[in-house]
Order: sequence, then structure tokens, then C-alpha cells
Amino acid sequence: MTDNSAITPFWQFSLHFYKQTGVSDACITLQDGSGVDVNLLLYLFWLASKGRLLSADEVKNLDAKVKSWRELTIIPIRDVRRKLKGAVTLLDPVKQEAFRDKVKAVELGAEQLQQEALYEFTKSSALGREALPKDAANSNVVAYARAIGKSFPKPAFDALIGGFERAIQGDF
Repeated sequence: MTDNSAITPFWQFSLHFYKQTGVSDACITLQDGSGVDVNLLLYLFWLASKGRLLSADEVKNLDAKVKSWRELTIIPIRDVRRKLKGAVTLLDPVKQEAFRDKVKAVELGAEQLQQEALYEFTKSSALGREALPKDAANSNVVAYARAIGKSFPKPAFDALIGGFERAIQGDF
């Protein structure tokens, strides 16, 4: 359920970056273990690909901007999707899985709307300072961890940085 009008350079980067080896697993690990907003994390990597390095305060402000949307839509929809997986209910399992697929599409649509809003925010506000993309990526992830008061597991951090390096070798 992706709306073609919402295909932004950020969304395109996210799709490309997320499919890099180890990135999706690292994102889910950080989401489930540290409360990371994956869309915000992807945004920080996209900004890094543009040579933008953010402070922990800037990341904290961004997190505050997306918090209401995340809590109102993405988290509850994700919870429903996850609860439906393999749940024993009155429904035929095939029909239940088909319904779960619809919920998954709605979840993806909510994430795409968040990314579109972040992209639009970029157009109206200068974020961070200039830096080399790899330096910005490292610093942005560290800034995110500081902003939410967590420490990210090294294997997840390394998988993200490795995936970023592979992703930016293309046109991003």
C-alpha cells in the first residue's frame, strides 16, 4: 500500500538501505530492544548520505516531532500485525493471514507517511552540520542512542554502518 505520490528520495534510499545484508535484522533488534523508531533511524542515515551530522539534541527534537504519529498509528498497527501471526482464532488460518497482510500494508503506509513528513521537514529546516557521509552515519547513530538514553548493541551498530557503506556506493 505505497502511494506513488509519496515516493521521495528518502523513501527510495530507505528501501535500498533496508535491503542491505543485516540492516533489517539490526533495525528490528534496535526497535524491539531499545525502542528505536526505525523510520527516524533511516532518516538519520539518509541525512548522513547527504553529509549531514546531527547532535543528540537535534535527534531528540526530531524524535519528539514524530512521537505522536508513531504512538497513534505505527506501534498499534504493528502490535496487531504481530499478534495475528500464528494466533489461534475462530478464523480460517488462510483468511486470517490474508487479513494480516492487509494490516501489514496499512502499517507500511503509515511508515511511508511518516517518512514523507520527515522529508518535507528537511525542505523547511536546515539540520546538522556538514561532514563526510561515513562520519555522519556513525555520529548520527551515536546521537540517536544518546537522545533516547540507550546503548545500541555493537553487532546491530556494525551491521547498520556496513549496510550504509554498501548502500551509498550506489546513487544515494
